[in-house]
Amino acid sequence: MTPNVFCLLFLLMAETSLSTAKNGDPVDKSDNILEIVPRPKAQFLPETFVLQDDVAVPKATSRNANLCTLKGCKWPKRRSYVRVPYYISSNYSQEERNLILRGLKSFERSTCIRFVPYSNYDQDYIYFESKDGCWSYIGRQDGGQYISLNKDGCLSRRTIQHEVLHALGFHHEQVRSDRDNYVWIHSQNIEPGHENNFKKRLTNNLGTPYDFTSVMQYGKYAFSKNELPTITAKSNRYYEWGRATKMSIYDITRINMLYKCK
Repeated sequence: MTPNVFCLLFLLMAETSLSTAKNGDPVDKSDNILEIVPRPKAQFLPETFVLQDDVAVPKATSRNANLCTLKGCKWPKRRSYVRVPYYISSNYSQEERNLILRGLKSFERSTCIRFVPYSNYDQDYIYFESKDGCWSYIGRQDGGQYISLNKDGCLSRRTIQHEVLHALGFHHEQVRSDRDNYVWIHSQNIEPGHENNFKKRLTNNLGTPYDFTSVMQYGKYAFSKNELPTITAKSNRYYEWGRATKMSIYDITRINMLYKCK
């Protein structure tokens, strides 16, 4: 048997062995995105960013610290689609990788975003890694960027969509520039050290209304130090929210407007 034939048989056997989940149930391969790609060569340096809750911000001394990358950049659009290369760490199990792949697939059903496996020709891409917590950068960063999805607690559809939306250029809903028309922020109830999570940003709201059902909206008691609300709706202070399990219609609308999807 020639070496090439042996390698082909080995790959086929490995593929077959991954066709069932850990519990023995079949894995639905129709939701998977083909990923036979080389490991990215770029070196990621954790010291080049500071973490603000689930948002990674480049340090002013890093190579990425310019106006575009600090505020977030759009991914380039080619013809009708926005191409976003991705790589998923081999430290995830096949079952965990499938959860991430299904999360990426959910964007393709309703937007022009297309996640494609990383190749050596890609300079900018997202790298999914199980680091400390769930976090992402805002927008495209030059030279590759992490999205951290820790195996313990970050692999729900909501969280995957939330962090990918950050990477596409979106902030949290409660920090948008017009938030004062819709919510009160109760700073006296915020746990010390987390005030920055509620700091208002200069955002492009794309003419869409404030959305309590967005996966980018914090819960009413987020980072509370005393079990009292940190955010309340001006229309109804008793209104409860924060139970979104997937992108809202306005999350999808904003993607399509920002990237001019047809």
